[in-house]
Amino acid sequence: MNSKAKAAVLCGYGINCEYETEHALRASGAEAARVHVHDLVENPKMLENFNLLAFPGGFSYGDDLGSGKVLANKMRFRMKEQMQEFVKQGKLVIGICNGFQMIAKMGLLPYNDFEQKVTLTFNDSGKFEDRWVYLKMNPKSPCVFTQGIGGLMLPVRHGEGKFMADPATLKDLGAKNMVAMQYVNEKDELAGYPYNPNGSLQSIAGICNEQGNVFGLMPHPEAYNIMANNPFWPSVKDRITDWKGSGMKVFENAVSYLNAKF
Repeated sequence: MNSKAKAAVLCGYGINCEYETEHALRASGAEAARVHVHDLVENPKMLENFNLLAFPGGFSYGDDLGSGKVLANKMRFRMKEQMQEFVKQGKLVIGICNGFQMIAKMGLLPYNDFEQKVTLTFNDSGKFEDRWVYLKMNPKSPCVFTQGIGGLMLPVRHGEGKFMADPATLKDLGAKNMVAMQYVNEKDELAGYPYNPNGSLQSIAGICNEQGNVFGLMPHPEAYNIMANNPFWPSVKDRITDWKGSGMKVFENAVSYLNAKF
């Protein structure tokens, strides 16, 4: 494979979706490698070999001190300058589920200033939510990963997915179209539980930075890489002509961007 997209997929310390994320990136045309958190933190110059950094889902450090908090602090205090430079160069970062919690709590999102402005906290239901959800994208968002995607159906599986921010930050996110993805019902309308599985303010499922090259989302696009991942696939399997899962579009967008830019 001769791709300009070079992806590092973090692994270790309780991250547990690295294989699916690596597969989705490779299937989308990227050169992808799993990189242990310890190795990257001890040698931050490794980042120079990549132009995409993926924070997969899981339960990093057992979610002690809160979901994603320990790993967020480790990278904030050990890799702040390298991460900021990575983003300034137009390289891509995606944080999925626990990965979203990490990059939000380290302050990489939404402003790349390493000051926490948003959080993901306990679901309003008070329980772990494991379901498929309907999602709509913001067509005005600069988010690289969501370009050209109207809607998606993806799985969520989290206990701390409620997006929260102060009113001023929420207003700014909206004004700059940094809210890239929202939970909706079958009619593409904002709705309450169970369509919004966690009680997120404004039904926010994913946000990006102002430049669009850093994206955090609670749903799992890597977990819908083939049609058979979808619980409804038996009812439509006789009509399927393309077995690629629609979650792959998120990663294909990233690879297309990197191949064009680098």
